[in-house]
Amino acid sequence: METLKLRIEKEGRAGKTVTVIAGFTREKRLMVEQTSKLKRRFGCGGTFAGGEIVLQGDLRARLRPVLKQLGYGVKG
Repeated sequence: METLKLRIEKEGRAGKTVTVIAGFTREKRLMVEQTSKLKRRFGCGGTFAGGEIVLQGDLRARLRPVLKQLGYGVKG
């Protein structure tokens, strides 16, 4: 089971808050698909870049149970 790290960032993003999910070891293609599913589920924008999923807004509390349901461990 992969353990992912959740964090929020504002710096360098014009004061907007984003949630960053780091620690993926799977194929890029699979992670781009996972990013699309999460964006639709939470109704937000986002991207997969540099091995991390970046979603707009502070979604940490809502993401934890979803990621655990998908079989990931979660820190942060």
